[in-house]
Parts: sequence; structure tokens; C-alpha cells
Amino acid sequence: MAKKSMIEREKKRERLVAQYAAKRAELKAIANDKDKPVEERFKANLKLAQLPRNSSPTRLHNRCQLTGRPHAYYRKLKLSRIMLRELGSNGEIPGMVKSSW
Repeated sequence: MAKKSMIEREKKRERLVAQYAAKRAELKAIANDKDKPVEERFKANLKLAQLPRNSSPTRLHNRCQLTGRPHAYYRKLKLSRIMLRELGSNGEIPGMVKSSW
């Protein structure tokens, strides 16, 4: 089980990414538009840099929905390998059969 603080920090990042997504996309569009004057593009870059760092989607990290574990994460199921095995053994994941020999 991951520390509560790490799980809460990740949730905070997700909220910030959602909150600033439109503004960030708008500023990036201005900054990448070659038809705009250099001064306007530069100002857009400065405004983009003033946004909170945690509002960048690249700072998000995939975590297990049940335990918060950041490693060995299966994107399709949003679970770590440990929880996947445990839930599969208990028969709680439809279509998954754990083989043992």
C-alpha cells in the first residue's frame, strides 16, 4: 500500500491537469503558431511557464486504483500486478482464470 500522501499528491495533480488543460492548450497553440509575431509567441511561452508545474500532464504517474502502487501497472485494468493476481485468484475479474500447476 502506497503512502496516503503520495496518493493524495497524485489526485491533486490530476485535478490541476484537468483545471488548466484548456488554458495550457490555448497558450501552446499561440506559442507554436509560426504566423504570429515573435513577441506574442514569447509572451505565451512566459504565461505557460507561470502555470503550476503540476498542471502539466507529463507529471502524472499511473497508480493502482486499489493500492496506489506506482510500479507494474496494467493500463487496461488500472491495477498493479499484485492486485491483478489476487483478484484473478478470487475470481473477481471476469474472464480471468489463474492457472496453477
